[in-house]
Amino acid sequence: MRYLTPAVTWRAAAFVVFVVVAVIVGVLVPLPSVEDVRAAAESGGLWVAAGFSVAYAVASLTPVPKNVVSIAAGLVWGLPVGFLIVYVGAVLGAFLAFAVSRLLGRSIVERLTGTRVAQVDRLLAQRGVAAVIGARLVPLVPFTVLNYTAGLTSVRLRDYTIGTTVGIIPGTIAYVAVGAYGLTLGWPFFIAMGALGVLTLGGAIYAARARRRMRDTDRSDHAGDEEQDAPS
Repeated sequence: MRYLTPAVTWRAAAFVVFVVVAVIVGVLVPLPSVEDVRAAAESGGLWVAAGFSVAYAVASLTPVPKNVVSIAAGLVWGLPVGFLIVYVGAVLGAFLAFAVSRLLGRSIVERLTGTRVAQVDRLLAQRGVAAVIGARLVPLVPFTVLNYTAGLTSVRLRDYTIGTTVGIIPGTIAYVAVGAYGLTLGWPFFIAMGALGVLTLGGAIYAARARRRMRDTDRSDHAGDEEQDAPS
């Protein structure tokens, strides 16, 4: 283990405090009802839509269920506008969480890196964009957890940004569509639900392949270490 400098220790402590406060806020602060949001949208127009997008970004830093918020946006604004509002907020929130995690938490991970973390870092370095897109396509993976976790890895900001902006599009459309068409239970609603099912299955397959690649890499590294340790 490399020496933990005071600066690294303080950054790690600040990161832990930030996450704890975000969790407390997410648990204790109540969400407005759909009726309240709809009433505000009717009276405030564009400003309320922009405020909702910013609020979504802030909520992305907490454990507030973002899928529920996305569905609410579909209920209030419909699919096209609701998608734009949620998408902008999600991208902004993903970047904020990543920036906080990378600034405060990455340095201590570099000093406490074990074999498994090193393998994840290597995988992200080799398949950064694809890895982020694959993770984003799994609706069951918590959005906030993935944002913070990515900042703790060595994934490049460019790969994270591209992977996030592309990877969240299908899921965002699907959840907003559930809200936009859920009351009518017409064909758009069932298409949205089917899309979520496909995303879940496809993401699970991708995750299984990623884990298999990591195991194969682990075996290869282990075999290489044994060859180096073997007497000549």
